[in-house]
Amino acid sequence: MVIVMEKHAAEEKIERVVAELSTRGFDVHRSTGTDQTVLGVVGHVDTIDTREFELFDGVQEVVRVSEPYKLTSRTWRKENTVIKVRGVEIGGETVVVMAGPCTIENEHQVFETARRVARSGARVLRGGAYKPRTSPYAFQGMGVDGLKILRAAGDEFNMATVSEVMEISQIEGMLPYVDILQVGARNMQNFNLLSALGQIRKPILLKRGMSATIQEWLLAAEYIMAGGNYEIILCERGIRTFETYTRNTFDISAIPVLNKLSHLPVIGDPSHAVGRRDKVMPLARAVIAAGGDGLLIEVHHDPEKAVCDGPQSLYPEQFTRLMDELKIIVPAVGRRI
Repeated sequence: MVIVMEKHAAEEKIERVVAELSTRGFDVHRSTGTDQTVLGVVGHVDTIDTREFELFDGVQEVVRVSEPYKLTSRTWRKENTVIKVRGVEIGGETVVVMAGPCTIENEHQVFETARRVARSGARVLRGGAYKPRTSPYAFQGMGVDGLKILRAAGDEFNMATVSEVMEISQIEGMLPYVDILQVGARNMQNFNLLSALGQIRKPILLKRGMSATIQEWLLAAEYIMAGGNYEIILCERGIRTFETYTRNTFDISAIPVLNKLSHLPVIGDPSHAVGRRDKVMPLARAVIAAGGDGLLIEVHHDPEKAVCDGPQSLYPEQFTRLMDELKIIVPAVGRRI
């Protein structure tokens, strides 16, 4: 249920409504726009007679939300959520590109890749320190030592950092080094992890599960928001279908659908979607044309020697060319880069 307060409603009127809801045992999440406050009410709201709260001084209307997801819905927040991290705004007028290697291998690899993607216009440096690999014999990542390298490279080239968290026990150790914690496709419905991430106050990049519907994806985000962390970036990375030519099937329609259903920023990961570097650039262009707020791109300074996902990693020169192409597309859809 959503309670929409009148424009410029006095703080004491808002607090009175919140206090009454809290007394009845409901969780209240507050969304404040430029001149209007909306209260998201979570709990057994079927027991509430909406007329009671419509009579509260300062209440404009009470709306029952039909969707199972409440806080991620546009009903709760009309304006787009803009996430600010280290001088970067995700979800605003500027399209943000995140780039870097799939896996942190060594200091030279990270610094050389970071130097080149930063020079081309990337604002966020990606790199995996904990890697969920299908084979138990594959390289599993450098852990905290890798995160230290990622942080040092981010500081050197004035970039925010993003890296994947796989389990609750890793969260605390990642916080000093990582600006955006990524939840991978395999963990999209790891509800214990999502709930734990709801307790921290750092942005979460939530990838779509391999077979997840859009509703399931938004409900996963709801777990994080229900804990009080409203800074979530949704990332479409392709879903598993009958098609085998590409690694996954990128659902480009998910981007405009999410822009209508939710206020959260949406980015695309074409690298994991197609698994082939020759298809990454066309798909990246399509993400922005469809209304995406940004991109997550795998770039390696020497892909042939990459420990993980070399075939889908762009050469730095290809990444530079992609950024030049985006400078043409982005203004055409009313955005900046």
